[in-house]
Order: sequence, then structure tokens, then C-alpha cells
Amino acid sequence: MILRGSSADEVRLQTGTQDLTCSICQTLFTDPVNLLCGHSFCRQCITDVLSVKQQCPHCRTDVSIDVKCLPTSHILRSLAEKAKEAEKKNRDKVEVNVMQVADLCPEHEEKLKLFCVTDQQLVCIICRDGERHEGHKFKPVKEAAASLRQELVHGLKNIGGDILTTESLVNTQKEEITKTKDKAQQLMIQIHRQFEEMHQFLRKREDEIKNELQVKKEDAVEKMSEMLNTMESALSKLRELEVKATSVLEVKDPEVFLKSWTEGNNMVAPEQLFRSRAIELQVVNPSVSMGPYESHLQFFVWKEMLQVIQPRAELLSLKRDSANLTVSGDGRSLFCTHKNKQTQHTSFQFGHHYWEVDVGHRDYWSLGIEDHFLSYDGQKFTTCTSNINTELDLADSPRKIGIYLNCSCLKLSFYNATNMTHIHTMSSGPMAKPVSALFALKYRTPDHNPMTVCWY
Repeated sequence: MILRGSSADEVRLQTGTQDLTCSICQTLFTDPVNLLCGHSFCRQCITDVLSVKQQCPHCRTDVSIDVKCLPTSHILRSLAEKAKEAEKKNRDKVEVNVMQVADLCPEHEEKLKLFCVTDQQLVCIICRDGERHEGHKFKPVKEAAASLRQELVHGLKNIGGDILTTESLVNTQKEEITKTKDKAQQLMIQIHRQFEEMHQFLRKREDEIKNELQVKKEDAVEKMSEMLNTMESALSKLRELEVKATSVLEVKDPEVFLKSWTEGNNMVAPEQLFRSRAIELQVVNPSVSMGPYESHLQFFVWKEMLQVIQPRAELLSLKRDSANLTVSGDGRSLFCTHKNKQTQHTSFQFGHHYWEVDVGHRDYWSLGIEDHFLSYDGQKFTTCTSNINTELDLADSPRKIGIYLNCSCLKLSFYNATNMTHIHTMSSGPMAKPVSALFALKYRTPDHNPMTVCWY
């Protein structure tokens, strides 16, 4: 009933204020003025309109008088102010009514005297006895408010410390984001520089090989050109001799014949003039060969580039720690005699490390670091830690395994070193002390296939 009465008052108020509303700003008049045509507007509103066009917005009547000269309509202003006061009272009344309604149960229109602890909501007596709140815990409103207030005070104390902790985490996270961006930028520059070094090497070798080919081509062409000039000179002389001999043979008189032939021949005997010159000539065909660069250019240049890139391959010295193991003379290979055996040597605690192991066709091996390694038993590949073994599904059986250890982020990765395909990456765990590279192999008869290690 209260809402319906309020709505009726609002309708009456709206009806009474329609004539007190400026048609330009659509609000109650503020400092109203009347034009000569009889229409009323707020002084500022009509001033803005007339500054664009000197006509009444309603009837289009020309307005020649300055609005500043128009007197304020005190009657309209008084009525507008009363309407504004009535409007404000009506709004206050509606707010009070809404608050009164809010204190009542929306379902039963009863006062909300209880607080359901289970559902965390205000309820009335009827709600408490209803099926929806059956078995729930209730408290009087004042008691529930006091309890909640106490919880909020306690919560505020805790949240203060939590805010400080979270702020610290936020700052730390921001620092990590900055570090990551900086690290990525450094890596970007490093990658660009290293690729540029390879590009420079390749461009230099390309120019050198092309220049070598150019020199060989020019040398070969020069030799062939010299022989071509010799051939063309001989051919010219032969044709001259052919023409002269043909002409002389047409002379019938013996004296004239002999005189015609011997003239200009410097007394050279015919057998000497008509000797074969072709047998003295031979086509020169020097081979322009670039050796292995013709068929294996990429392979040879790649091998050359291995000598200039960093890091270079280095020898990894293996030590014998069992009578069942034999270390090769160069310190790079291991042979097993009777038992499965693991050997460790070089230790790591900091930095980045990469090494490759040529396992060949061995049917058993384990590679990595102590307590974290990749194992092969002849049928399946398994990653092993101190407490977890995970079987891997590999399409091919690698003959050479690459192991990359990043001590800074505690990651151990395995690769097929033949084509650098990634096999698996595992967390190596915190390194409280230096760890060693691990190699394990199995004896077989005869054992002619050693495990060879190359360090980078």
C-alpha cells in the first residue's frame, strides 16, 4: 500500500511539473524568462539556442531582443522552486518507504528478527519454522551482528598482515617479470649475435669458395683460349695453302707452274708444307673441379664451422672406478667386462653443460646425472629419478644421446643428438652439492662397441 501511494504521488507530481519544465534541458526551470511569443525557457538554455539561430525553438518566431534584457519570470521561478522541494520530499519519502520495506521479509512481510547462521541471511519467525531452514542454526539479530562484528575485527587484523605479504609477493612478481624481460632481451641479443657469427662465417666461406671457383674457371678458360687461337691460326694457314695449291694446279705450262708454286714459299719442300698440323693440336679440357664441395659442400662447410663456433667439442676424461670397466687410451670411451656398472666423473653445481654420448647399438645404458637419468633396456626408454620412473614412447631409437644440464633452473634435458630432436626434460631438483655425470652400460660378449663421450 505504501508503494502504491508513493507511485500515485509521483504521478501527480510529474503532472504538475510538466508546465514548469524547460523544453530545452527537460528539467525544472532555472532562472526562467518569457519571450515575446509567450514561450518560457531557462535563461542560459535560450541564450545558447539564440546564439546559433535567432528564433524561438517552439514557434520559430524571430527573436530580436537580447536575452540579457529579459526580466526573470518570478512566478515561474517560485513555482519551479516549490516543485523542486516537493520532488525532493517525495524522493526522501520513497527512500524511507524502501528502507521500511527492506526491514520486512519479502516472502512473509514479517520483521527480520533472526539471522540464519547456516545460510548467512536475515529471516523472520515464519522462515525459521519453514522447511527451507529446517535443522539450521539461528541467532538473534543483535547477537549475530555482535558475533559478525567481532569476526570482522579479527579478520581485519589478519588481513593487514596478509596485505603486506601479498604486496611483497606482488613486488617480487613484478621484479621477476622485469628479470624475465631483461633475460629474454639478453638472450635475443645473444642469439642474434651467435647467428650473425655463423652468417658471417658462411658468407665469408661462400665468397672464398666462389673466388676459388672463379680463379679456376679463368685459368681453364685462358688455357683453352690459347689453344683455340693456335687452332684457328693453323686452320687459316691450311686454308691459304689449299687455295694456293688449287690455283697453281690450274697452270699448264711447266715453267710457269714451277715459278707460281715456288714464289713466296721460301724454297720449302711440299712434304714439309703439307705435313699434318692437326696431329700437333689437341683439345684442352682442364677440369674445373671443386673436390668435395661439388657433392658434399654443406657437410664440409659444417665441419669447418665446428672449428670456429663456441663452445667447441672437448675431450671428457673418464676415470676407471671398477675392474669391470676399461677406459680407452684417449679417455673418451668405456668398455664393460662382466657386470652392469655406473661411472661418474666431472662434477657440476653451476652454469650450463652439454655433452653427447654415442651409445651405438648397445642394448642397455643409462645416462644423465646421479638420481636423474634416461635408461634403455633394449626395448623401452625410461626416465628415472630417486622415486619415480616414467616410460617414454619414442618413434626411433637414438644412436647418439645429447644431455643438457641447466644448473640455474634445475632442468635436465635429453636429445636425439643425430638430429637434435627433443626427447624429454625433467626437473633435476635442488643441487645442495656438486653432482656428477652418470654413465651406465651392460656387458655383452664380445663387447666391441664402446660408449663414446663428447663434451661441449
